[in-house]
Amino acid sequence: MTIKSHANVGVYVDAANISRNGGSRMQYDVLREFACRDYAEALRLNVYLTFDEDRANSNYTYRERMRAYQAALRELGYKVIEKKVRWFEDESGTRYGKANADLDMAVDLLLQSQNLDRVVLVTGDGDFVQVVRALQNKGCRVEVIGFDNVSEDLRNEADLYVSGFLIPGLLPARGEDTGVPWGEIGSRVRGYCYHHDENKSFGFMRFLVRSSPYLWKTDSRDPDSPYRTAFFHDSNLPDGFNVMRLPSRHHVFEFTLAEPSGKQPVATDIQLVCPPMAERGWRGSSRHGASSSAAAAASTAAEAEGSAGHDDDDQDADDGDHPNGNVA
Repeated sequence: MTIKSHANVGVYVDAANISRNGGSRMQYDVLREFACRDYAEALRLNVYLTFDEDRANSNYTYRERMRAYQAALRELGYKVIEKKVRWFEDESGTRYGKANADLDMAVDLLLQSQNLDRVVLVTGDGDFVQVVRALQNKGCRVEVIGFDNVSEDLRNEADLYVSGFLIPGLLPARGEDTGVPWGEIGSRVRGYCYHHDENKSFGFMRFLVRSSPYLWKTDSRDPDSPYRTAFFHDSNLPDGFNVMRLPSRHHVFEFTLAEPSGKQPVATDIQLVCPPMAERGWRGSSRHGASSSAAAAASTAAEAEGSAGHDDDDQDADDGDHPNGNVA
């Protein structure tokens, strides 16, 4: 059965936050399709980007890549809102930049929501919790998509929170690209463990196979459910992962779908993609449980975005050439 909605949808992307927290390669065409998965109308598609004008004047490559990136976003129907980096010097003479688009994004959300039925907020920033409440009080349904380091308060306040890692095709696989479409045998997919038998050392992963208005139908036996399940044995989990933490919807795994040994395909070559933020610096002593340090993860994400910094407000002058993320 197909649901066709007459809803007006607004998508608002905090590109700096997303790029620095695991989503630098997010596919904006897939994002639009997911936001309009019930044939809703995309009334607003806003992307808030930082732009270093000083750097653009002195770095031809940076300027051309950023302009090409913005042009590609506009071709997909997005409105690009630039937040220019402002440079300052502290007492020691160290130069630092600031470019925070949160206020601009919040104002647009509140002003434009009067014409929207659903808002898809793409950020992990907990500063938007009050904005979410205000939108809900105005009658909007608010959905949040994030990757790493998503505020727990923001997740809980949303009408629906979906990890961007779980949306098919929204982010390229981290493992080797098999060239097989998401969800088919031999493909790399991402999901979470919804059932685990500690005594028998096995469990089941749940993963999305398509964007659907029936996200609430998580039972894969339902013909309308967009979810499928995969069997796994504990021996296939990442080395050091603590199985006592399963089942968990907060641990996102990437794995290859192998031929089924029973009814479900088998999850092999399992990698941990997204642990809860509080556990980023934790390293378990049991056979199953390692995670990279938060500092290393933040540094890698900042380099991918092309703007090194410690948080969403600050940028260092010494940054890379990669724009805020991939478009498609």
